[in-house]
Formats: sequence, structure tokens, C-alpha cells
Amino acid sequence: MTEGQKAEASPMAGRKRPLPLSPHLQIYSWPITMAASILHRATGIALASGTLFLVWWIVAAASGPDSYATFATAANHPIGIFVLFGFVWSLAYHCLNGIRHLAWDFGRGFKVQTAKTTAALVILGSLLIAAGALWAGLLSRMPA
Repeated sequence: MTEGQKAEASPMAGRKRPLPLSPHLQIYSWPITMAASILHRATGIALASGTLFLVWWIVAAASGPDSYATFATAANHPIGIFVLFGFVWSLAYHCLNGIRHLAWDFGRGFKVQTAKTTAALVILGSLLIAAGALWAGLLSRMPA
């Protein structure tokens, strides 16, 4: 097949300009349901990764005071607090969204408005749970 024949056989032959390959990120809007789906997958990965932090905590507690002091120093660092907050938020989000998926298994919540509302409630609820856990944890460290 010659170059001319290839050009004629192309689906783009005769077009003035090529079609876009995909929507551009600046003009494409993410529905909250799509964001909730992506967050569900991301929090699953975060939980798998965060479990390593929990294993470190358990091994440090079983290994004695010196090992636990090392873990406590890391956990009390701002980065450690951020990691723990992220783990608790991931756990809360994944749990609440799992309940949402369970409702879907029973045939409930498929209407567009219901799906949007429950997605927003799951995001808001998980943030409130994680913030409450962080607040309770910070309060427990305050001197009496």
C-alpha cells in the first residue's frame, strides 16, 4: 500500500482538523461520583500502605521501651501525625463508602441525585470522623 492509499484509508482523511484524543483536564469536570470512585481505590491503596505503619507500631510495642520510644518519636512528629490522620481518614472513607456499596448491592441508591448525595455524605462524614479522631488524640496528649 502506497502512502497515498494509506492516507485515503485513514478515518481522518478529508477532515480539516483532527479530533481531540481526550477531553482536556481544564474543560472536563469531575462529577462527585467519579471522584468518590477514584477516592475509594486510592484509599484502598493508602490502607495497604498504612498497614506497614501499624505493623511498625505493633512490633515496636512488642520489642520493648526503646523500640517503642523510636516509634513514638516518629508518630508524634508533624509528618507522623499527617500519616496517621491520612490512615484514619482512609479507613473512615473506605468503610463509609463500603456501606454505600453495600446499599447498592441491595439495589438502593442508584438514582443520580441519590448517588451524588451519598458520595458527598461519605466524603464529609469521613473527614469529620478523621478530624474527630485527630482532635481526640491531640486532647489526650494535653497535660491535665
